[in-house]
Amino acid sequence: MTKEEIIVKANEALCSEFEADMESIAPEKNLTETLDLDSLDIVDVVVVVDEVFGVTLVKEDFNKIKTFDDFYNLIFKKING
Repeated sequence: MTKEEIIVKANEALCSEFEADMESIAPEKNLTETLDLDSLDIVDVVVVVDEVFGVTLVKEDFNKIKTFDDFYNLIFKKING
C-alpha cells in the first residue's frame, strides 16, 4: 500500500470516527490537538487502525506521533515492514 493510499484511508476513517472535517487535517498539524483526542480516544484510534489496515498499534507507538504525517509514516512502516 502506498503512502498516498494510507493517507486517504486514514483521513476518511479518522473523520468518520471523530466527526472531524477533512479540511482540518493536514500532514503538519498535531494529530491529538486537531482531533481533540484524550487517552480514551487513543484506544479508538488503535481499533480504527486495526479495522482499516489490519495493523496493531501499541502505546509506545504513540510516543513518536505528533503530527498526522508521523501517524501516516507509522502505519506505512507497520504495513510495509
